[in-house]
Amino acid sequence: MKKNKLIVLDIDDTLTRSEDKHTDSLVYAMHEFGIKDVDTDWKAYAHTSDSFILKENYERSLGDKFSFSIIPEFERIMTEYFMKLPNSVEVLGAKNAVEFIMNETDYGVCFATGSILKPAYLKLEQIGLEFDKEVLESANSFFTREEIVQSAIQRAEAFYNVNSFEEIISFGDGLWDVTTAENLNLHFVGVNTKNIEDFKKKNVKHHINHWGDFDLTEIESIFNIK
Repeated sequence: MKKNKLIVLDIDDTLTRSEDKHTDSLVYAMHEFGIKDVDTDWKAYAHTSDSFILKENYERSLGDKFSFSIIPEFERIMTEYFMKLPNSVEVLGAKNAVEFIMNETDYGVCFATGSILKPAYLKLEQIGLEFDKEVLESANSFFTREEIVQSAIQRAEAFYNVNSFEEIISFGDGLWDVTTAENLNLHFVGVNTKNIEDFKKKNVKHHINHWGDFDLTEIESIFNIK
């Protein structure tokens, strides 16, 4: 089936209930790098990606200039710790919904996460979701969510062999997901309930508590997608 539209998916607490163990792993890896005083007020950061959070704490705590060259070793430490924690579980209905989109609609799927790459792979694998790594973009090479989402879309264009998608809908659970969609002029659907007040403040048109509420026909009607 030709894919002429695209759905962009965040991962943590959008598809997998993994945000807490993700942040535990992130903080652990920073501690292992010698960063003892980690600022865990995540909403205070200009960019909520692992690489930017690492950069800010690395430079403040160690007094050295951050380089992306340290990411592979940081990723190794973070991933090893992540693997010791209980497996991620899906947000209700996520696996079936994503498989439905991929297999039965004219929407392609890509994944855009502020996470370091290998833990992101593990989260999806742990819920049994089959996915193509070619369409997953992470924070390994980018600081901003906009860069990550743009790269994920470009990966999807190459993967599905299209010049551009007619419509793009982004799904996410956080304020940064809404803001990124606004900045890139994408349709946005909120997922989960913990940030529902943020969704209301941002006048998000549609929100689902979990993927059991997912109705593509309803969403297309809301956004006037033909």
